[in-house]
Amino acid sequence: MELKTPLYEVHVKAGGKMVPFAGYILPVQYETGVIKEHMAVRTKAGLFDVSHMGEITCKGKDALKNLEKILTNSFGNMVDGQARYSPMCNEKGGTVDDLIVYKKGEDDYFIVVNASNKDKDYKWMKDHQFGDALFEDVSKDYAQIALQGPEAINILKKLTSEENIPKKYYHAIFNVQVAGIECIVSKTGYTGEDGVELYTGSENAEKLWNILMENGKEEGLIPCGLGARDTLRMEAAMPLYGHEMDDEITPLETGLNFAVKMNKEDFIGKQALLEKGEPEIKRVGLKVIGRGIIREHQNVILEGEIIGHTTSGTHCPYLNYPVGMALIKKEYSEIGQKFQVEVRGRLVDVEIVPLPFYKREK
Repeated sequence: MELKTPLYEVHVKAGGKMVPFAGYILPVQYETGVIKEHMAVRTKAGLFDVSHMGEITCKGKDALKNLEKILTNSFGNMVDGQARYSPMCNEKGGTVDDLIVYKKGEDDYFIVVNASNKDKDYKWMKDHQFGDALFEDVSKDYAQIALQGPEAINILKKLTSEENIPKKYYHAIFNVQVAGIECIVSKTGYTGEDGVELYTGSENAEKLWNILMENGKEEGLIPCGLGARDTLRMEAAMPLYGHEMDDEITPLETGLNFAVKMNKEDFIGKQALLEKGEPEIKRVGLKVIGRGIIREHQNVILEGEIIGHTTSGTHCPYLNYPVGMALIKKEYSEIGQKFQVEVRGRLVDVEIVPLPFYKREK
């Protein structure tokens, strides 16, 4: 039985096409459609319900030691309010999940995990908890709303003072008032655009959503669904758990080296990554140069030989051409390399292009 986010009724009233996703019922799109929603985020602003994401706190004198042990990134040099992305590996070096850690204060961390992995992640954290540290699942207490796009900050400035809005990417300010509602304001997102993610008490979600929508009218703010969230993250080449990484695929194979600190004393999976050595596969960006749209789990073929498989693929509304990401044998991963993807028994021509496909102008 799928769960409803605190914004379920708002989506239904707004004409959202509701579908099951990661154990929840969420809007895949509204009557505007995916393309218009995508373009709104690239040119104006879009509002997303991401309340299905999981939130876990880690507190105690050994909180930092616990994070250093279970996560591949390093957290010792973080300032209060800073956020840091990290994979979490299993003993074989595969990826349990990728997540974001916020330092709320001394010995006090706030962790955001993927919706579909929340229970698995929480169990993993509890199973590896040690010393004076406590992981606690607080997901039910929070709603999460993402306000994304070039006009996002202008909309937010109408509802809160400027000192409540982080200046730097991957920073958050806790316990601030947005339109009189207590929120965490985080300068993060999954769209490749400027914007914020707002965390608030589940009971405040509907009120906050409606206030944002009302105050964003002039700027062209529209509600956006899962469809646009996926096409936007694809243009920005942001990896998605279950596609570009999973329990078998290591963070190094999918190109997340920046978040894997091999010089750290130890973390779960480090030994396995050392034993595996240099990855033999690599995540690459594909641009379709033939006719067709590529999707996930399709064979990548060079001169009759399968050299890898696609992990995601779609038509990108802003770029106006189809792209995909794939994990392929490293020796064939040069920019400009051409090969084919098998799409429903037909071969579609593609070439490797640099990632990300889209990068916003600062």
